[in-house]
Amino acid sequence: MTTGTSVDTPAPRKPPTLYDVATLAGVSHQTVSRLVKGHTNIRPEIRSRVEAAIAELNYRPNRAARSLATATSRRIAALFFDRLDEVGPTRIVQGASDRAREAGYVLDIVGLDPRQHSDIERAVALIDESDTAGIMVFAPTEAVRDEIARVSFGVPVFLEAGVLPASGLRNGDVTGTALLTDHLLELGHRRFFTITGPLEWFAAQTRLRSLQESVARGGGKLVGQLEGDWSPASGYEAGLRLPLDQGVTALVVSNDQMALGALSALRERGVRVPNDMSVVGFDGIPESRFFEPPLTTVGVEFDDQGRSSMNALLHMIDPGLHPEAAELKLPALFARESTAPALR
Repeated sequence: MTTGTSVDTPAPRKPPTLYDVATLAGVSHQTVSRLVKGHTNIRPEIRSRVEAAIAELNYRPNRAARSLATATSRRIAALFFDRLDEVGPTRIVQGASDRAREAGYVLDIVGLDPRQHSDIERAVALIDESDTAGIMVFAPTEAVRDEIARVSFGVPVFLEAGVLPASGLRNGDVTGTALLTDHLLELGHRRFFTITGPLEWFAAQTRLRSLQESVARGGGKLVGQLEGDWSPASGYEAGLRLPLDQGVTALVVSNDQMALGALSALRERGVRVPNDMSVVGFDGIPESRFFEPPLTTVGVEFDDQGRSSMNALLHMIDPGLHPEAAELKLPALFARESTAPALR
């Protein structure tokens, strides 16, 4: 019988990962991934550190993963303002999702809070890492737009920000606000006040600018403004602060939900709508006809806006297969009992 000593065979060394490279270079794994994918918007000193770490660790990207990434993808990533109580953005993304599905794509939605920079960065990193044919960005604020502009994506990107800059289509915020203002001017109103949405939002900026231009064009005056956050509570708070000693006869509210809060505040303050002050909203939500009094508003075809935006992205992905976006339907005015002729 032969005896001997056993020798432990060392376990095979695991190949280095992208995360190992990131740790050695002192950068995020997203940065390493962008460099490996060939992105160019990486600072030279960062690039040097990552390349040195790759060489030191003898890192090799996963070929199977890379082959999957180069295959034709049927997925579209979407950055979306993750608040389901916001009617407009929710209906826009639903229209976009429906159109993507009809074209044979799946829309993967990544939610974000546009008020939190870290949340925006996280969401952008997630879609940058994903295997997609294109990216749809529902970007309500300048912060989201700026973060998107900072990243060099390898696929088409369409920015849906309440306007359609790639196609030059007409803007529902502009035409809708003009409809409401002209309606009030025709009723004899000349002294206006407004409750805006949060002014870092493109929609709020555009509606305010359109109101200012329409009032001035009609010979009226915008006496003042207060800023809300799209919620009924913020409309209520603004309604409590609205000055009643400046002859205001028309209140223009940037969405129907804030208008609901404003109507409640005015009622508490003894202001009769529309006898003492006419009030209008924006969006045309189904509930607006049941407000007290029923709200004059404009209905915007948000679903069509989402579909048109998706058409624009699909055209960028494959111009030969998908036509460019068509002209959007104009907003419709719903004149109801919250507006009446000015009495002073």
